[in-house]
Amino acid sequence: MSKETFKIEASVRDDLGKGASRRLRREGNVPAIVYGGKKAPVSLTINHNELLKHLDHEAFFSHILELNVDGETDEVVLRDLHRHPYKNTVVLHADFQRITRGQKMRMNVPLHFENREESKGAKAGGVVSVIHNEVEIECLPRQLPEYLTIDLADLDVNESIHLSEIKLPEGISIPELALGEEHDVAVVAIHPPKVEKEEEPEEAEEPEAAGGEEEKGEEES
Repeated sequence: MSKETFKIEASVRDDLGKGASRRLRREGNVPAIVYGGKKAPVSLTINHNELLKHLDHEAFFSHILELNVDGETDEVVLRDLHRHPYKNTVVLHADFQRITRGQKMRMNVPLHFENREESKGAKAGGVVSVIHNEVEIECLPRQLPEYLTIDLADLDVNESIHLSEIKLPEGISIPELALGEEHDVAVVAIHPPKVEKEEEPEEAEEPEAAGGEEEKGEEES
């Protein structure tokens, strides 16, 4: 687990509904909600620009966050984030879930692929194809990693790495693997290089014999 700390300041909001949410956004705030644990769900408002600064960090999406709501702090994770469909820097809503120390949790974490260009397959001209950029894991909150690393150095053309082949830190598991072999999907593969088919040159038309037209004219006269 990373030692980096993300602190979010929020306030309880009582004015609910679509109209109230639109007013909040016009004022530079983001409507949000926090739920889970042994507490009731609470509707919140968060400063948009402050939240946006955190979103620049990949770790923010797979990290235990400190959510301060009017002076009371909860440990939470970001469960969902709604962005504007055309403006990626505009956040419309955020969902946070409280976590309980000592209780296992599930979380999506990013996959980092090392030695892509230095892999056997890439050196042979193969094309590295990333199939999944993240994976759901299960662990205790204190064991939550920012990301998982997959080394592609020995991966050759026509080879792939599956979920079961990911090296996991102690205490971390991938729930999908408990569902059966068919769920052990590939996360990255190296495909053979594309071979462009050379176009066959068109056969040149034979030129007419020199003086052909002249001879034809003589026959007609």
